[in-house]
Amino acid sequence: MKARKAKFFKSERMAVAPVIDDQRPVPNHVAIIMDGNGRWARARGLPRIAGHRQGAEAVRATVRNCADLGISYLTIYAFSSENWKRPASEVDDLMGLLRLYIRRELAGLGREGVRIRFIGNRSRLDSDINRLIVESEESTKNNTGLNFTVALNYGGRQEILEAVRLFAEDVRAGAHDPEDISEKLLQGYLQSQDIPDPDLLIRTSGEQRLSNFLLWQSAYTEFLFTSILWPDFKREHLEQAIQEYQRRERRYGGRGD
Repeated sequence: MKARKAKFFKSERMAVAPVIDDQRPVPNHVAIIMDGNGRWARARGLPRIAGHRQGAEAVRATVRNCADLGISYLTIYAFSSENWKRPASEVDDLMGLLRLYIRRELAGLGREGVRIRFIGNRSRLDSDINRLIVESEESTKNNTGLNFTVALNYGGRQEILEAVRLFAEDVRAGAHDPEDISEKLLQGYLQSQDIPDPDLLIRTSGEQRLSNFLLWQSAYTEFLFTSILWPDFKREHLEQAIQEYQRRERRYGGRGD
């Protein structure tokens, strides 16, 4: 499969508000790698936590903008399984901000009809954070609005390995034979099993890699890389991304004709 040339959207290209084609579908599921909080803060002479706080504001706006634009699923990469390598002080700041975000923001989103879910390994998270996660999931599980998934202490390889381990346990228990394995069956063991694959994956800050995010799910996802730093990501940038998505032809390995 030929690699698609990366698209970059420079901030100066956002002077004209994009127009989304209402005759073409918007992506059903948008996934976002939120990158650039630290660089945003450094450029302003601020501590990194200031960038993370501003990034949380961008999350708030993006959730509401996705719902307003008719997107059904939004998944954000909030904290990777590799982010524990960061300085302890920054990790502590991020966890404190996460607590505040779940208490304040997610509760408000839940009242607006948003369904909230988390994927990732929760075993390393503090008990109070796990309690807040369970509360937010339980209190919104019957909501019918935007499906908002937060990938927290998440790694794509780890998700796949855990799915294989669970399948192997079922084989040992006699629930399956090894030859039963298939894409559909294995997908049923993923944490994201009931979430459709992303149609569009956006990464901010100009980096061009997946960084272990939704590896299984992104086999046929359209990628869009923008130089905008995450705290500066606004509705017009989301609309520009959707407009670019609508220009693309998704063939899933087939022929366009």
